[in-house]
Amino acid sequence: MPSARFSLKGDVVTDTATGLVWPLNAQPAETGLSWAEAFGFIESMNRENRFGHSDWRLPNRRELYSLVDHAEREPALPQDHPFERVWAGRYWTSTTSARDYSYAWWVQFSGGRMFFGRKADDAVVWPVRGTSATLWATGQKGCHDVNGAPMDCAGTGQDGALRMGLAWPEPRFREIGGDIEDRLTGFVWQRRADLAGRMVDRETAGRIVAEEAERTGQPWRLPAIMELESLADCSRADPALPADHPFENVREAYWSATDSGYDPEWSFCFYMHKGAVGVGFKTRPEFHVWAVRTA
Repeated sequence: MPSARFSLKGDVVTDTATGLVWPLNAQPAETGLSWAEAFGFIESMNRENRFGHSDWRLPNRRELYSLVDHAEREPALPQDHPFERVWAGRYWTSTTSARDYSYAWWVQFSGGRMFFGRKADDAVVWPVRGTSATLWATGQKGCHDVNGAPMDCAGTGQDGALRMGLAWPEPRFREIGGDIEDRLTGFVWQRRADLAGRMVDRETAGRIVAEEAERTGQPWRLPAIMELESLADCSRADPALPADHPFENVREAYWSATDSGYDPEWSFCFYMHKGAVGVGFKTRPEFHVWAVRTA
């Protein structure tokens, strides 16, 4: 991250790490809105040239999640952030859940989780503008209404319509000596996505990965939560991985090396079948192990 990450100018803030521009006021709608109402509110912002701009949109899940600092809590934002009226609750993204099209992804700024909720429910809206040269696309291509029915993407502002972010390479994955490189991120993953062969606690997960690194002479490590999330294809579920992925023994959920800033007894975990980011108690043997290294 840059040393001076945020640049404030008037009523807007530029995140120099991503190039995206956010309103200084993190609750411009003043109240929670349904998913459909969120898009309508942003349309009104653009008609009014709110904060001096008319190209606001609802961020996709990777854009909104890029603001999260996992070491912080209430809100889970970098300590030096300049934003005002940040609610430590759920914020809508423009990305529909591939598990149930009547649900959309939200980011919770209390502790930094990312899950999905019914589009008919209320969440807060934090618009964004600009294009990032560092964030990759989510993989979503279709659009769905609040009831989950397919719809024409034109003019919706949904993730599947705008497809913001860096395009995925083709093919995305390639084999390197029996391991798998993700050409999108440069990370190398073990082909077998279950190193322990069972669910373990976090301490055991770290020990098993360290033993694997010593055995193979490769710098294997437990992945950070953002590294696990980078694998997700938001157009798919069960698992939330690209259709042509080469991995074997993909499990439901994985430990990350990222501890929770909300409670040191928790660590972040990634639910690979849903594509969600949650937390788990470190002492409970409830998640699997997947090792990663840099190329």
